[in-house]
Amino acid sequence: MSRIGKQPIDIPAGVTITVGDKEITVAGPKGQLIVPVQPMTTTTVEGTQAIVTRKDDEPKSRAWHGLQRALLNNAVQGVTNGFEKKLEINGVGFRLSGGGQEIEMALGFSHPVKYKAPEGVQLTTNKMEITVSGIDKQKVGQVAAEIRSLKKPEPYKGKGIKYVDEVIIRKAGKAGKK
Repeated sequence: MSRIGKQPIDIPAGVTITVGDKEITVAGPKGQLIVPVQPMTTTTVEGTQAIVTRKDDEPKSRAWHGLQRALLNNAVQGVTNGFEKKLEINGVGFRLSGGGQEIEMALGFSHPVKYKAPEGVQLTTNKMEITVSGIDKQKVGQVAAEIRSLKKPEPYKGKGIKYVDEVIIRKAGKAGKK
């Protein structure tokens, strides 16, 4: 039995889960998300819990079992609390402006870099920090990764865009002549 898949998902008050043939709809105070139904799994809602079961014990079924439960749990957490990732910009002359759906950054290039977030993702700026937030965990993580990829942190001075909790391992510079 999958250790993740066998755990029931607690449904908080205000969240409704509707199970269909091809998709599961999760609606809550922050919005609505649609989770596709994975093959070889069955989802049932019993009282205040959702339970994901698999049809057989094949290796592929066991993999789908854990995935279906994780996707459904992320949707429930997203419509109740939401998700957020924080990024930090380090570097001399680097600047950040904007917010909402679009931000503009000066990252040491000859031109300012503009980034427009997809629907359902909000960008908030505070000095040299970007907060990416939304109800869809996959979209929030993807947007944060795309922003980070614009100027990855370099190992010598640590300049670039990094996650707030990320540790950049520094390298020693050139050794001088004696």
